[in-house]
Amino acid sequence: DMCEQLLAAEQNTYHNTLLALRGFCSLHAQDHHRALQDFQRVIEHDSPHPNSCIKALCGRGLIRISGGSNYLTALDYITACQLKLDETIFTIKSYVPWNQRGLLLKVLQEEGQMMLQKKRYPGGSSVSFQKKQTGLCTFLTLKVDAPGVFQLASLLVELDSSDEASRILSADALYQMGRGEEAHKMLSLAHSRNPQRAPVLARLALLQLKRGFVYDGNQLLRRLIRIGDSSCLLPVLDIFQDEDRKLLQSHCRWRALAILKGKQEGAAIREAIAHLSFAILAAGGYAEDCLLTRARCYGRLGQMKTAIFDFNAVLKEDPRNVQALSGRGFVHLALRQQKEAVQDLISALKVEAGAVIPAILSLKPEAQGLVTGWLLQHGRATLSELMATKDLSGEETLRDLLTVAKALTKICRAAQHHIFYTDVLMANGRHQEALRHLQEAFGHCPAEDFARARLAVLQLQSRNVAGAAAPLSVLARRDEKDLAFLLNFVDTKQQQHLAQAAAQEGKVLMKGHDHQQALGYHSLAVLASRDSPRYLRRRAACLMHLKKYEKALKDMEKVIQGHGCNSPKTQAGDHCCQGFLLLALAREEAAVQHYMQALQLDEPLALGTITDCPGRESLTKTFHKIAQYNFEKQRYEEAWKITDYGLKIDKSSELQKLKARLKREASSCSIH
Repeated sequence: DMCEQLLAAEQNTYHNTLLALRGFCSLHAQDHHRALQDFQRVIEHDSPHPNSCIKALCGRGLIRISGGSNYLTALDYITACQLKLDETIFTIKSYVPWNQRGLLLKVLQEEGQMMLQKKRYPGGSSVSFQKKQTGLCTFLTLKVDAPGVFQLASLLVELDSSDEASRILSADALYQMGRGEEAHKMLSLAHSRNPQRAPVLARLALLQLKRGFVYDGNQLLRRLIRIGDSSCLLPVLDIFQDEDRKLLQSHCRWRALAILKGKQEGAAIREAIAHLSFAILAAGGYAEDCLLTRARCYGRLGQMKTAIFDFNAVLKEDPRNVQALSGRGFVHLALRQQKEAVQDLISALKVEAGAVIPAILSLKPEAQGLVTGWLLQHGRATLSELMATKDLSGEETLRDLLTVAKALTKICRAAQHHIFYTDVLMANGRHQEALRHLQEAFGHCPAEDFARARLAVLQLQSRNVAGAAAPLSVLARRDEKDLAFLLNFVDTKQQQHLAQAAAQEGKVLMKGHDHQQALGYHSLAVLASRDSPRYLRRRAACLMHLKKYEKALKDMEKVIQGHGCNSPKTQAGDHCCQGFLLLALAREEAAVQHYMQALQLDEPLALGTITDCPGRESLTKTFHKIAQYNFEKQRYEEAWKITDYGLKIDKSSELQKLKARLKREASSCSIH
């Protein structure tokens, strides 16, 4: 009320001062709207009074905090400081309530820091209040730069000399103003008061490196590492100039490499990781060589997931980076993640095999064996699938397989690697090159069965069927799957000729009772003919001689499944054979069923076969046993049927008695 009475008087000698005072009275009364009007009238006056303007700026700044305009608050206080620092300090101490002063200081610190970090209007902050070209408005065309922030920081230090954050803000502003020595002195004073303060250590380390004191910089960085607060570097790096950030990056990278050249203990590796992390931060978050080195360090410490994270960061920027691909592949190898490891290593080999092969060779023998084993397994599976499906769109896949196969021969000159390389060359249609490589690796007359089989397939290109059958029959005895794969390289007509030649040779060997060798030829005939029933029967017969009844049974099952167009006589013979195999395996009930089916199809042929083997008397006993079992289980109809067929084989007294019992049981059932 007093201010209003004085303002209403005719004399306007202290008009601006009274407006400022009334503004603060309204502000303390929580009437922000009226307070702002008074402060604006002072600021926009044609003949501004500096002390009154400072009060108005400070008051308006407080109102802007409550409105969430912290940046504009900082601008008001910077402007006030530029007008008169001492008066600004006096105004805050006199007019800002103590319970609001803490929030004000915090807001000014944060906004000053963001101004230095260029997070407000990047490239420099120019703010103009051009409502009219009079009064203080022309002065308020303000570019917020380091000197302005320095004045703000000086204000904060005067208000609370014990506040470390204000001293750090002042040092940062001095640095940006090119007054590095003064910044260093201020930080040294703060460091002497609190030697473990990470933000102070980080700034001092950077300034010491900039001044050329490398040893002191190293010591400060090591202390920062021991504290474990690297996050404090982020705001520091936003403030420091590009050349100083590059200096820190190169120094930390050099220091990390120097540490890694020495001891390889856990503590040393962790220190190297910390230096590399500083270098990466100084580079803006991405430094390829530092990320790769740090990833390897994490791998040595067993922190595999963290290592993968760093490799991923490199691959996000450069998906074809060989070191990152192979490095991540080795991490997956350590984690025994086969699929991921193979995928990464193949990708790396495709980009630059010359760099990946030495890296694989540098691994321990156990790890090398695992890598080559996984690559070979993947390559074999992929190639087999391509050949089986005759996928014509797999040219790119074949090129990839060729790269893998070639790399395997250089990593380890094992026979299986050379054979795989030969197979891939054959799949690519490069038969002469495949033949040349095979002969270079194994000689012109290979002793290795798998190599001889490949040579035989290549010879088939020149129509040498007879010469090919022998080595392929040997492979048939050792690995039928591999033989089936190789036959994909032989055309249909040649496969037919090969099957005929193999079957003929197998027949000759059977007559000479060389069943083991004959088995290889019969297997070759079966595979080359794509499971021809005729050749399946011959192989089953050979297997019976070798007492390999289970395998023979599988062959006969395939034959019987394809009985659609065979004559009853042929079918009867097959069922007798199947019955005999089941007897040999003690599966009597199933054997009886097959013999009954044979008798139903062609009784004379079945009886003749049974007479030869296993014998009528012997088989009749089996029929009696199964019929008796069904009788006991009260399956009378099935028992009657088995007994009836058994009596066709031989008029066994036991079977006749069982039939009589079945008749009596049937009569009893009828009466009841």
